[in-house]
Amino acid sequence: MRDVLPQILEWWESGERFGLATVVGTFRSAPRPPGAAMAVLGTEVTGSVSGGCVEGAVYELAREVVADGTAVLQRYGVSDGDAFAVGLTCGGIIDLLVEPVSKETFPELGEVAESIEARRPVAVATIVAGPGTIGARRVVWPDHASGSLGSARLDEAVDDDVRGMLAQGSTGMRRYGAQGERRLDDLQVFVHSFAPAPRMLVFGAIDFAAAVARVGKFLGYHVVVCDARPVFATVKRFPEADEVVVRWPHDYLAETVVDGRTVICVLTHDPKFDVPLLEVALRTPAAYIGAMGSRRTHDDRLARLREAGLSEAELARLRSPIGLDLGARTPEETAVSIAAELIKLRWGGSGDSLSETIGRIHGDG
Repeated sequence: MRDVLPQILEWWESGERFGLATVVGTFRSAPRPPGAAMAVLGTEVTGSVSGGCVEGAVYELAREVVADGTAVLQRYGVSDGDAFAVGLTCGGIIDLLVEPVSKETFPELGEVAESIEARRPVAVATIVAGPGTIGARRVVWPDHASGSLGSARLDEAVDDDVRGMLAQGSTGMRRYGAQGERRLDDLQVFVHSFAPAPRMLVFGAIDFAAAVARVGKFLGYHVVVCDARPVFATVKRFPEADEVVVRWPHDYLAETVVDGRTVICVLTHDPKFDVPLLEVALRTPAAYIGAMGSRRTHDDRLARLREAGLSEAELARLRSPIGLDLGARTPEETAVSIAAELIKLRWGGSGDSLSETIGRIHGDG
């Protein structure tokens, strides 16, 4: 929807009712990813869902949906070779949700557009199949939500999952029972997240960094590994990283984008690298700043940072020694302990064994 947003927002603001087709599922070599959209108002069309293979049929279906007022889920598969058949020549399959959109059916669209424009995370969860109302929608922000999918219990379950997806910037399908039961899969909800993947900045091209990069990708981060030593900072050594940067860490950090979802892991283990780096890091809005080292190393590091002029409030943001106390010894175990601390801080968990706690497993956030 991001690609067609300017046009559909114009239609929406003018009070028009239009058809919106969104790719909600793909199989094999589908030409467009989930979230790709095409909108139709009268004879006007914007966007694409297949690169041209099925747009003609989708155009007609969208017009029918606008006239009828009822959302439908439509699957398009492989063309059978008939010159007049509708299908994908690439051999893939796509599922499309085609729905009527107006101020009455999607009153939150204006606020969604404002959030996207301001780069504030927002996600749209829509029922696409199952016992619920096809097209029922709930819009979820990190701190509030609007609309309903049909019941408070379903909304609660979806909100938990959507906020996890939103934190990772991921889009996709979730399945539930009619009342949000996660053990069932008869109700399909498509979650369209409008947020880039958060960044994980890993400083220090050591074996621990390779493990942290792997777990960072697993958690949905855009991972950057940075080190000043070109012999160690190589793509071959860090194949899971999205970027490998050869620069002095503090110079790179001072010039890159850091926001409230960015995670900074300082694994350099060397004062000449980590002290100037942490001077910069602790003055950014990063969500997490952790540094590897023993307690003795940490005390020495704090003393050096105080000499550099950092305040106690700034120093209090530093998580060091990095990670949760899991007894980790190997690089992989250490990466898991760091990942556990990230998840704990993101969602406010206690870090205790669930068997020793009571109440809801997932918090209200």
